[in-house]
Amino acid sequence: MAEPGAVRRLRAVLVPLALAQFICSFAGSNMNVMINDISADLGTTVHGVQVAITIFLLVMAALMLPGGKLTDRFGRKRCFIAGLAVYGLGAIISAIAPNLAVLILGNSILEGVGTALLIPPVYILATVLYPDLATRARAFGAIMAMGGVGAAAGPLIGGLITSVLSWRAAFAFQALVIVAIVLLSRSITDPLPADRSRTVDVTGAVLSAVGLVLVVSGIQFASKNVWLMVGLLLAGGLTLVWFFRSVRAKERAGQEPLIPTIVFRDRASNLGLITQNAQWLVLMGTSFVTAVYLQVVRGYDAIQTGVIFTSATAGLLVSSLAAERLARRRPQRTLIMSGFVLTTAGIAVLLGLVSAYPTPWASIPGLLLIGLGLGVMLTPSVNIVQSSFPEDLQGSISGVSRSVSNLGSALGTAIAGTILIANPAGHSYAIAMITLAAIGLVGLAAATLLPRGKVAGAS
Repeated sequence: MAEPGAVRRLRAVLVPLALAQFICSFAGSNMNVMINDISADLGTTVHGVQVAITIFLLVMAALMLPGGKLTDRFGRKRCFIAGLAVYGLGAIISAIAPNLAVLILGNSILEGVGTALLIPPVYILATVLYPDLATRARAFGAIMAMGGVGAAAGPLIGGLITSVLSWRAAFAFQALVIVAIVLLSRSITDPLPADRSRTVDVTGAVLSAVGLVLVVSGIQFASKNVWLMVGLLLAGGLTLVWFFRSVRAKERAGQEPLIPTIVFRDRASNLGLITQNAQWLVLMGTSFVTAVYLQVVRGYDAIQTGVIFTSATAGLLVSSLAAERLARRRPQRTLIMSGFVLTTAGIAVLLGLVSAYPTPWASIPGLLLIGLGLGVMLTPSVNIVQSSFPEDLQGSISGVSRSVSNLGSALGTAIAGTILIANPAGHSYAIAMITLAAIGLVGLAAATLLPRGKVAGAS
């Protein structure tokens, strides 16, 4: 049993790590309720704001792989602090942005780069500091709870700040949180020494980033030009094939690739990555579609939209904070399957009640179920992936895990936004939500293939 002093030190470390995940997830969803305000202030459109949101999520996904690798060379804490600094600068630039281009520079580019630097160390540190499955479930539960709350409560917090002050103040809020995290991070001690002899696979980093950008961009252009979409998707797919061939070639030559192929040879981890991607795709896609629907169709302002999202936030917070207790009682496979069932049912309830009743309260039961479902499965999915590999591969698998999750976030916004733009006057909102529910079922199918493992802490 750990000494009380050691327990306190681990808790002190967990606070800045969880806050870091919170603010990064918050940044991905809080702009959803600022769409009308930002559009009017910067002279752009709903699609312009959607592009900014998607670029932010895409930059995170594209750079998370090299971001995870840099932690091996320069150290977890150093990369964490550097990421916070870049993110904070981006938040300040976004707060004073005079047009959409500067907003994209601050929010989409700099905050995205900062996130790619600081998030992999969060999960590496949690994995190596909490050695057994039960305590690691508690740590991941707290981190994923804050991440989920950041994504789900982003509309509420962003709506409150936007309504009381302005959308610019929401970025100032992010900068203040970053300062607080930096101060709290003084208690973090890197348990693994940096290894300056580790090389960075620049070719692999470029190919992986370009491939991911092309794929998501292809989906983004689906509603405008089918041939452009096909061309971008094909180019992205070929680039990613080139990336994996490059990785294999470097391994055969005895060189260190961006990501060792061994991280893709574990069946449980691969299935866990699929469930992670589906979870964040559904979360961010649902958040975007619902926020746009409430503002554009129902005419609600930022704070009204944010208040409606409170039910999803409450559900996600309750189930995420129960992660350790649930992990002790149920296998992780069962929790992930249950989460997808609840989330898909929540989407069905949301569609049924919103179409039948014009009141804003009609959205609450469905959003609550979606929040509960996502909270149940976020932590076990991460735990399965991170726990499948030893400490020397934590930098690589953490980068892959976060890249896959953020790719899901980017795809969620891109797919949902594309459907809305393609048919703005028809049943596009329902179609978008049905599409997200179908993706949830794909995640459920992947979860059923996970191994039937023991519960955390079981002998």
